[in-house]
Amino acid sequence: MPISSPKAEVHYPGNLAAVRSWFPDDAACLDYLDWLRWPDGFRCTHCGCEKGWRLPAGGWSCAGCRKRVRVLAGTIFQDTRTPLTVWFEAAWLMAVTKNGVSAASLQPLLGLGSYETAWAMCHKLRTAMGRTSKDLLSGDVEVDETFIGGVKTGGKRGRGAPGKAYVVMAVESTERGFGRCQLQVIPKIDAENLGQFLHRHITPGSVVISDALRSYPPAIADTFGHKPFNIKRSGLHAHEVLPGVHRVTSLLKRWLAGTHQSGVSAEHLQAYLDEFTFRFNRRHSRARGLLFLRLLEDAVNAPPTTMRELIKVPNPHSVKTPPPTRPVWPESLAAEPLDRPWRDIDRSELLP
Repeated sequence: MPISSPKAEVHYPGNLAAVRSWFPDDAACLDYLDWLRWPDGFRCTHCGCEKGWRLPAGGWSCAGCRKRVRVLAGTIFQDTRTPLTVWFEAAWLMAVTKNGVSAASLQPLLGLGSYETAWAMCHKLRTAMGRTSKDLLSGDVEVDETFIGGVKTGGKRGRGAPGKAYVVMAVESTERGFGRCQLQVIPKIDAENLGQFLHRHITPGSVVISDALRSYPPAIADTFGHKPFNIKRSGLHAHEVLPGVHRVTSLLKRWLAGTHQSGVSAEHLQAYLDEFTFRFNRRHSRARGLLFLRLLEDAVNAPPTTMRELIKVPNPHSVKTPPPTRPVWPESLAAEPLDRPWRDIDRSELLP
């Protein structure tokens, strides 16, 4: 259950220096995840018993079923060999920084052994981000569709271009500007898929503002109000009629092209949309560390995923894999403080 009214430097670190001070080693990280997973006290994941004993190595021994309950079991951190200090640094960078961080940047930054490790960490954190963005939109809500990906040169253009993914988005329209947003990949732009999106992300009774696409009236039915605009007849540009969704579309595509170098496949696009939504809906938060707290709260409640599930290979046996090599696990970020090692250098060695 999320912590209500959390305070900086009490429930979560306020800045990067505080992160490294709060979590100097993996044991501190594990205890923090323990506290987030059971803020009201231990509860066995097997039998539901609320009595247990802490184990010296971390985790609990249930007083009811006598089973051992690991803190990381059943979370995105299950069976990880990456130190928790590395996980926490990655979570901070993804949640708090304005444009997030790509796996290609994260690998050398944290000393990860391979790109695959960094990529899997990022996707598991995106799984948690998707859980934090389920609040329904309300009021006046702009809705529109866009296309992500597709061939850059040659080939068919428009909706039928190969490699394109259909994305429908909704943005709250307020007097002060734009509110929260929701984005979802859909297989086809029709009344059925639009209707499922609207009923999943918008509060009944809200007013949907859209263009004159014929799929909207049957999708909206009697659940929502509707303000359709025929953009062609109005003589206005689309971004003037629906400024919110066009602003979000522009920011999304700029982020994908900048941070991720447009290297996002259609199979994994939804995970990136969840990450974008997580930060966009919290862009006005003054306490940046609160995003870190909310991310880790859902990280300990999100189910574990395997690498095979993440890469979404329909037939793994048909994929040729390279010969196995000895894995290189990253080192923990916990380290003993050094006393100015640069002063120990013999200056004579620096002379030509």
